[in-house]
Amino acid sequence: MPLSSIIAISQNLAIGRDGKLPWHYSSDLKFFKRTTSGNAILMGYNTWLSIGKPLPNRLNVILTRNHEIEPRPGVVVLRSVEDAVEFSKYLTGELFIIGGASVYDAFADHIEKWIVTEIPETIEDADTFMPEGFLNGWTSFEKEEIGEGLTVRTYYRSELD
Repeated sequence: MPLSSIIAISQNLAIGRDGKLPWHYSSDLKFFKRTTSGNAILMGYNTWLSIGKPLPNRLNVILTRNHEIEPRPGVVVLRSVEDAVEFSKYLTGELFIIGGASVYDAFADHIEKWIVTEIPETIEDADTFMPEGFLNGWTSFEKEEIGEGLTVRTYYRSELD
């Protein structure tokens, strides 16, 4: 199944502050839930800690080399990008990469689709950002207004790559 990334990002490319989202938009949370439910989500250890529990109606995949995670239903721990790519071949739904920044970077060559919620703010005190140009080589073909001034764009790799 395809590897997709889903992210909310501010105008200055911020995605986090103190291990959490630096904003709260219920329409973004509802969109995330609607999009990822019934699928698998993959996150790094710090994102797992910030969420604090498995998200319901999704297979929660945690990518970590250094931490033990207590076994629980709906949670799978993988140790490498290669393991995750191989694991995704056996899923019946999509595998959504949900963060953090180093996990997005680690999967950059494997991602087939970006789902980007554009947050209409600049977050001056953010501490986690996406790199400038991370969507270079990608083209947006889909756009959805989800409320609260938020726009979601879906990007696919450009044909010229």
